Amino acid sequence: MGFNRPSKIQETALPIMLAYPPQNLIAQSQSGTGKTAAFVLAMLSRVNAAEKYPQCLCLAPTYELALQIGHVIEKIGRFCANITVTYAVRGNRVLQGTTLQEQIVIGTPGTMLDWCFKRRVVDLKKINMFVLDEADIMIDTQGLSCQSIRIQRALPKGCQMLLFSATFKETVRAFATQIVSNPIMIKLREEELTLSNIRQYFFVCRSWEEKYRALCNIYGSITIGQAMIFCQTRRSADWLSVEMSQDGHQVAILTAELTVAQRADVIQRFRDGKEKVLIATNVCARGIDVQQVTIVVNFSLPTNQRSEPDFETYLHRIGRTGRFGKRGVAFSMVESQNVGLVQMIEEHFQTKIKQLDPDDMDELEKLEN
Repeated sequence: MGFNRPSKIQETALPIMLAYPPQNLIAQSQSGTGKTAAFVLAMLSRVNAAEKYPQCLCLAPTYELALQIGHVIEKIGRFCANITVTYAVRGNRVLQGTTLQEQIVIGTPGTMLDWCFKRRVVDLKKINMFVLDEADIMIDTQGLSCQSIRIQRALPKGCQMLLFSATFKETVRAFATQIVSNPIMIKLREEELTLSNIRQYFFVCRSWEEKYRALCNIYGSITIGQAMIFCQTRRSADWLSVEMSQDGHQVAILTAELTVAQRADVIQRFRDGKEKVLIATNVCARGIDVQQVTIVVNFSLPTNQRSEPDFETYLHRIGRTGRFGKRGVAFSMVESQNVGLVQMIEEHFQTKIKQLDPDDMDELEKLEN
């Protein structure tokens, strides 16, 4: 699969996850570092292939992330005879009393809860490993946290618990330690969090049209494999999609209004290279792993309700490029009144975001090198 040597999180976390007796783990690890492969290896090694019932549960905050984890299991586990996976996600219906034969169940908290308590197709007492990915989103999102806790509380005492996340605010960490008893903690220092292999730039623009012109200049100056462009609102995403399509770009759009099946289809088409540009609202900032993405554009910087930078979303957005140590480029389009946000992001992550003139083609062409 192209892994020549373990990444930092793999080399730190795998011995802990595979230890006997099993150890509980809370690990902070950015996107693009190979954490999915790490916990997938742990799940595959804990499963008894001879037993045909669910033994490992994995929870993810979104349908897309659940499917992506499943694809990694299928790929890494293709030589593990008789180990199979099923998905507890919206739209995958199981009848009450069905006997699941698959040893690994991956899903979102709501559907998993339904399968465990209402339909009773998963016997939680037989689960020996529980993985919670993107734990901070689970814990921070209304509903998902309660659902995750209800599942976790019904697990047997000896069940191994693994929690992963790219970011861990203090409140989240305190909460995670309530869920996971006696965990080993792997934590990155805050300054290690921005992805040092991603070069970050910003343009100051006065309007959507000016942002679009800057975007066209980027396209005219540097070679782009595939691009992800993040918009703060559905309206700006729709507008940009129309503009780019009219200029001959192959564009896909991913917003929360799409059905689960539509979202999966959009991501698969983008992964297959049928569209070269994916325009997304925050629904997609996490966990979507497309190796060919060479640039990420923030059409607007992510902010919270108080109009301050949303540092975690910024980190997750730019983490879509520069996957697994490859070099990536991130551009942010910033209104003049919001330049202060850039400085706040620089200070938070101890990083440098260089200002570019949107009309200076020579400066942009230098980025090729």
